[in-house]
Amino acid sequence: MAFEVLDEHEQGELVRKWVRDNWVSIAVGIAIGLSLIFGWQQWKLRQVRTQGEAAMQFRAFADAMEAGREDDATKIADALRSNHAGSPYVVFASLEQAEKAVAKGDLAAAQAALAVADANTKDSTLKALVALRMASVLLANGDASGALARIDGMSKTDFVALASELRGDALTRLGRSADARSAYEEALKALDPMSPGRDLIEMKLGDLPDAEKQNS
Repeated sequence: MAFEVLDEHEQGELVRKWVRDNWVSIAVGIAIGLSLIFGWQQWKLRQVRTQGEAAMQFRAFADAMEAGREDDATKIADALRSNHAGSPYVVFASLEQAEKAVAKGDLAAAQAALAVADANTKDSTLKALVALRMASVLLANGDASGALARIDGMSKTDFVALASELRGDALTRLGRSADARSAYEEALKALDPMSPGRDLIEMKLGDLPDAEKQNS
């Protein structure tokens, strides 16, 4: 007998029978659905709470750095890396540590901090920023080839002017003046006409050996 020709009583009986025969599956399905909803909500709350804790630790790190309490800052940064690996706050703290190390002339410590920053992010823009900083440190340490490799491994759309200028610096160190000239010209194209950075790049261009003299 087709279901649609049953009267209301018969339909009700069929529904009740189906529920009796399948109540376990129904209960399990409801329980799984509720647990998934609850689990998702808990995961979101945990993510928010974790990010909040990371932000507070970074604030404490920044305060310690500003106050010159470098030992405290180092301990906080270590805890931040341990408790919140992969957080952008780990990257920010490592970048600040690298900057401080460069100011002190400790290029090895700067490279170590930048390596930590790179390992803790998958964000392409942050990775490009870390690569630029690492290239700058490598260049300052006399490793022009290493610096060039870092820059060439970057996305061509991130920090174009900075990357091109730094590429020109590395190529100049390597004696590749023609390539350096092209890199500096690319940097100028990417810069706003009123940018104060243009003067320095134009000066670097002017300091390059004349192409005709090189070929003569």
